[in-house]
Amino acid sequence: MLFVDVEEEFNWRAPFRREGYSTTATAALPEAHRRFTSLGMVPAYMADYPVVDDPASASMLRRLVETEGAVIGAQLHPWVNPPHDEVLCEENSFVGNLPIELERAKLVALTKRIAETVGERPKIYRAGRYGIGPNSAKLLIEQGYRLDVSVRALFEYVQQKGPDYSRHPLWPWWVDPDHRLLALPMTSAYIGRLRKFGPIAQRFPALFQFLGGMRMLERVALTPEGMPITPTLMAIDALLEAGVELFSLSLHSPSLVPGHTPYVVDQDDLAWFWRWWEAVLNHFARAGVTAADPRDLIAAADAA
Repeated sequence: MLFVDVEEEFNWRAPFRREGYSTTATAALPEAHRRFTSLGMVPAYMADYPVVDDPASASMLRRLVETEGAVIGAQLHPWVNPPHDEVLCEENSFVGNLPIELERAKLVALTKRIAETVGERPKIYRAGRYGIGPNSAKLLIEQGYRLDVSVRALFEYVQQKGPDYSRHPLWPWWVDPDHRLLALPMTSAYIGRLRKFGPIAQRFPALFQFLGGMRMLERVALTPEGMPITPTLMAIDALLEAGVELFSLSLHSPSLVPGHTPYVVDQDDLAWFWRWWEAVLNHFARAGVTAADPRDLIAAADAA
């Protein structure tokens, strides 16, 4: 499954701001959608507030949903998602760190705006910066969400005052006892001779970096952003060998246009970006792994 974080363009290295962004890169989505669907994928577009509040990008997403079979989801960037009642800082960039009423208000505003402009109420959610918190599940269930894809398995953001997913499983699980919300983590894997020590080594950044440089232990997420092709294919093989049968891949929409993210700076990077997708999806095909529609996962979970 492919989840695309459809978001505004901003300076990834600068402090968080409520203004000064653009949404021009969303114009590349229709062509990207055609390429993904030609490769067999059914993208889910996780739209954030600036994107659906912009008439041009909202209209484009609506067309993809209505005429191209695209899936719409929600992504919450709290620093650009009203109401703006919190202090602007790194800790509050993880929406799960906010007081429950403010997190609720932001989620309601985003969900309502997507329904108004795209024409469909989203059932899939991703917290920006993977920042779910102790109240997030309750709030998502209140708003009718069925699938949460916020967890980035094997990664942690504790030093930034964010969540720790270093020991989360890769397989989906029910978040609540009544089976109203299913969690599907982003797929990651450890590779290398010392991969079984990954969770322990990750607690010691210098050691983790050293082992990665020696190619003895690497952490690979299934995304072209910062992940070379060969280690990614190795990670897929390791996951298949471990019995993993459901894979969650991702990217940020600004990477579709050079110059908006650190991962796609120029046209050469963009050409490599598309080679990554072809190599990875062809590798999956050779292993007998086919693309799935996230809506089918929700339906299967309902029927289980």
